[in-house]
Amino acid sequence: MNNASIIGAIASSTLFLSAIALPPAMAADGLDEAYQALRARDYGRAISLMERAVETSPQRTSIRKDLAFTLLKTGETAAARDRFREVMRIDSADVEAALEFAFLAYETKQEQEARRVFDRVRKTGNAIAEQAFRNIDGPLQEGIIRWTQALALSPDNFSAHQELARLAEQRDELALSATHYLQAWRVKPEMRSLLLDLGRVYRALGQDEDANAALLAASRCAEPRTAEQARESLPERYPFVYEFRNALAIDSGNLELRRELAFLLLKMDQKHEAEAEFAWLVEHSPGDLLSTAQLGFLMLERGDEAAALPLLERVLAAGESELAEKVRRTLKPSQSLILRDEAPRRLDTLEAKKLAFNSLELSYLKDARKYLEIVHEDDPLDFEVMLKLGWTYNLLEDDRQAIRWFDLARKSRDPTIAKEAQKAYSNLRPSFARIRTSAWFYPFFSTRWHDVFSYGQVKTELRLKKIPLMPYVSVRFIGDTRVRTREIIPLLLSESSFILAVGVATPYAKGPFKGLMGWAEAGEALSYRSTENNKRDYRGGLAYARMWKHRSLFAETNADGIFVGRFGNDMLVYSQTRTGINLPSPEALPVQFFWNYNTTVDLHGEYWANFVETGPGIRFRLTHSLMFSVNLLRGANLINVGNPRRPNYFDLRIGFSYAIVH
Repeated sequence: MNNASIIGAIASSTLFLSAIALPPAMAADGLDEAYQALRARDYGRAISLMERAVETSPQRTSIRKDLAFTLLKTGETAAARDRFREVMRIDSADVEAALEFAFLAYETKQEQEARRVFDRVRKTGNAIAEQAFRNIDGPLQEGIIRWTQALALSPDNFSAHQELARLAEQRDELALSATHYLQAWRVKPEMRSLLLDLGRVYRALGQDEDANAALLAASRCAEPRTAEQARESLPERYPFVYEFRNALAIDSGNLELRRELAFLLLKMDQKHEAEAEFAWLVEHSPGDLLSTAQLGFLMLERGDEAAALPLLERVLAAGESELAEKVRRTLKPSQSLILRDEAPRRLDTLEAKKLAFNSLELSYLKDARKYLEIVHEDDPLDFEVMLKLGWTYNLLEDDRQAIRWFDLARKSRDPTIAKEAQKAYSNLRPSFARIRTSAWFYPFFSTRWHDVFSYGQVKTELRLKKIPLMPYVSVRFIGDTRVRTREIIPLLLSESSFILAVGVATPYAKGPFKGLMGWAEAGEALSYRSTENNKRDYRGGLAYARMWKHRSLFAETNADGIFVGRFGNDMLVYSQTRTGINLPSPEALPVQFFWNYNTTVDLHGEYWANFVETGPGIRFRLTHSLMFSVNLLRGANLINVGNPRRPNYFDLRIGFSYAIVH
């Protein structure tokens, strides 16, 4: 029997013995009702009543333990573990609770915490804890010895350093763990996720400065997930200069980190130190034109024209318009062969900021970006400018730059700026995730069909580097309530099925085909009405989505062409366009009024799939993900062969739409 089996067997027997020891229904505060529900196996009600009793008597550990055992009966292992942890916090001498917690911690992959608790309990002479501790500790010790021997033969073995660090951390040999996480990082400095591990171990050792150094270096890396996790572990405040230097001592080649330090020093009027950092950047990254220009400005300011002019000429020659414009404003025509006869007037910071905000308000986005970057260069800690840069790049559809600026702006001490930046950052972050899960659901009532229809999909897609295709798995739902059983509902409107499929999609195109996306999938349609209707399902198509905004006015269009193989290889094409206005309303409940223009046609000429519609609509965004809409449409069928209804119709559609991306 292996170690995991031994621990599992001990855990099972311990949980069983504890579970049958539940106290009788004799407690006050509604507990008698909870135990009655427990005997009746109404676990949901029992849990609810026990949680209420815990709130009433928070120090009574017996209630928390009974609640934990009940949660175990429902399979809520993690929740039960957390309840036993609460008992341990209140009564550290409760051996039963400690053992239950340790077994559940091990079962839920918290081996390090389980080992610590077993170690503590075994010292009281508890045989079960002793055996469980040996089952965990023995393999860890053996692994540490084995990997130490491997490193003696091959000191630069990355896997050996990493595995030894991991095992040492689980065994609470934290100094050894930190040493080998650092060695692994030095062997493979491109794997900046190791800095997260190093920071975590330093934090556990109480070495907060070292931990912040590792995490700060990780927070300024090009791996979005690593950077985000590092930022979540750092203090909320902006880093100090010495913290930047500590981080560079670990990750000296981090260009983003060093550039940020250089601008911080410049803001603090420590020009000599800033110049040294910019000089390092120019030497090690000749293509960094921003650092090149700034170094040239500093040299020019202190009178070293001979060293400054070649750097500034390099920026002008590169054709970078924003930097080049600032260089032109700084240099005299006689100082550069590239400059024209007249040099533009230099803008001060306040004037540039005013021009930037006015340009953004008027949707002159390129001008807004130009002036905002000028202001940022002069004042790199103006978080309002960072936020505006994020929105400007977002409107210019350069979301990779936009998310960078939103990330910086959300560190602002101004809660309004930080909140807006955090919201924008959270909205953009899923677009850069390697694995992304999205879900949407759209139920609505239609007076045309006198029925409630529901459409929805949950999809998880994998984004591949350098390959413009995204494989995904998907579950769709297409159904209705069949309120009027005599009504014949067209099959494509309500397939009464869950559709499980795998597929592939393209990212939304940019350039001349911006907003266009293709997809194709194959799967199985599982009917919830009759298994006889289960069928193979092949479908695919093209989707197009665009939106335009100008102040309070907006226009949007969605066009789709969908091929569905199991319905006679039919092709459905529809377009939905809305033009409208954002009405003055509370920020918490934005309201839009618009006019609909809808067209639908299909390949087979079905009457119900060939029509045009128009009419007013209104929608309220209740939360970021939830929207309520009402549309009153006047429609006309384009084909009436086989149509049991009148050729024209009114349709009132009332529904909700819910969508999230993670």
